[in-house]
Amino acid sequence: MHDFLLIDDNETFAALLMRSFVRRKLNLQWAKNSEEALSQSARFDGIILDLNLDGESGLRLLPLLKEKHPESKIIVLTGFASISTAVSAVKLGAVHYLPKPATVSGILQAFTGNEEHAAATEIAAEPPSLKRLTWEHIQYTLEQNEGNVSATARALNMHRRTLQRMLAKHPVKK
Repeated sequence: MHDFLLIDDNETFAALLMRSFVRRKLNLQWAKNSEEALSQSARFDGIILDLNLDGESGLRLLPLLKEKHPESKIIVLTGFASISTAVSAVKLGAVHYLPKPATVSGILQAFTGNEEHAAATEIAAEPPSLKRLTWEHIQYTLEQNEGNVSATARALNMHRRTLQRMLAKHPVKK
């Protein structure tokens, strides 16, 4: 039996995914935050990491997981996919980056490597709009400033409150 760890703060999503894994005769353990995830001592074949853990970035947890579970493959799931976070996740050691909603088949294929990197292809398939490019640039600059909104606002030459309002909105789809 294969063992997996899901790190996600959404209890409903976790319950659905756990039932789907059980139906496939796979073991899925759930951690709802970084503390619970890092306290896990079991050996996992794969780790499914949500990018947004109740306001905390999953990207900050990724290197710690790689250090604690070097043999585990890690995929990142997110409801707010962006090219900059996908690149950052892969650089930090993720084997795949999937936008939510992701199917169980898609998640398992990401671990086995049978699927082409559809998420990146899907995002880059059609030219992004100006609004999407702006969102991507803001996310990239925010990542470069380690999540510091004030430093990001200075780097973008904009008022901090304006940036905070932009970040509070959902990302642009196209």
